[in-house]
Amino acid sequence: MTGMRKVLLTAVAVAVLALFAYARHDVASVPAEPASVANGNDSVLTNAFDKQISNIQVEGQGTVVRILPDDNSGGRHQRFIVRLRAGQTILVAHNIDLAARVSSLQEGDNVTFAGEYEWSPKGGVVHWTHRDPAGRHKAGWIRHNGQSFQ
Repeated sequence: MTGMRKVLLTAVAVAVLALFAYARHDVASVPAEPASVANGNDSVLTNAFDKQISNIQVEGQGTVVRILPDDNSGGRHQRFIVRLRAGQTILVAHNIDLAARVSSLQEGDNVTFAGEYEWSPKGGVVHWTHRDPAGRHKAGWIRHNGQSFQ
């Protein structure tokens, strides 16, 4: 198996595990206006959530409402839940094997993010918040307190 295939399979496995872990979290999810940083409009994420769409690039912003333990199975991921302006919650699964940890992150902090959205009944998961080492996937990022992490 090539190195790229291993990375892709690992990313898929982590996304599936993140979805299952997120489905167990106890932060209520309210379908709402998810965010697009570019235009201040949450309609892209709202539409994806309402129509159960996955595998789309999104940008968003919100408040960290819960910091979860890292997912250390396969690729390591820093995990936290963001509540968007209109109430929808999003799990952010940030690969800390490929990008720097958002080390100063605390509940109540505001973050902006870009990555790939995967639908879940609790609001969805955003992953690929980093650069693709193979250069085949659009780069994502997290911005917190004036710093970018990717």
